Amino acid sequence: MSKHYPKSKVELSGFIARHYDILLNLITFGKYGIHIKKVIDLMNIESEDRIVDLGAGTGNNACLMIKYLSKKGEILGLDISEEMIEQFHSKCAKYPNVRIIHQRIDQPLPYRNTFDKAFVSFVLHGFPHNIREQIIKNVFCMLKDGGKFFILDYNEFSLINSSAFFRIPFKFIECVYAFDFITRDWKNILSVQGFENFHEHIFFRGYVRLMKVVKPR
Repeated sequence: MSKHYPKSKVELSGFIARHYDILLNLITFGKYGIHIKKVIDLMNIESEDRIVDLGAGTGNNACLMIKYLSKKGEILGLDISEEMIEQFHSKCAKYPNVRIIHQRIDQPLPYRNTFDKAFVSFVLHGFPHNIREQIIKNVFCMLKDGGKFFILDYNEFSLINSSAFFRIPFKFIECVYAFDFITRDWKNILSVQGFENFHEHIFFRGYVRLMKVVKPR
């Protein structure tokens, strides 16, 4: 549970943090590994890209992204969970151009026009909306002009009208902020923050979406 946002479930520690990848595959019936590989491929990573991974977790995503980069490319992960950072170091130890730092993503960050791409996976839904907006502002500042922001998270949908197969576990597993997240007009929110060229890819019967937006040149 988050010390900063007691109702959130995205800032992980303890047993869940130490076994995160295993648990994620269990609750998706083994489909998450295949899914995330498709997502990374859709990012169209170029060999010299500088990428920031917000809420980088265990390093699983970074290990997939690094396969597209040359030695001139770079990945910086940001996370606050010591257990997650330890796993990240272990998984990415053989990649000299991949690193992670202990850093909150909801506070102003010391990067300006630095990265070609930013990626955040199942993190935004776990914060109050004003904090989500701050994170988006941070990303806008961090990206170069023309930089791309990729958000993998829940799609917009009506929980009441969703299938019981999804609705019941969602109610038990997810934090209160997630219920608000799925009702928001994210194209408008991202546009207000300065992003443009909204594109999306839908997964898991419409419940999960990869959004891509671009910082104007």
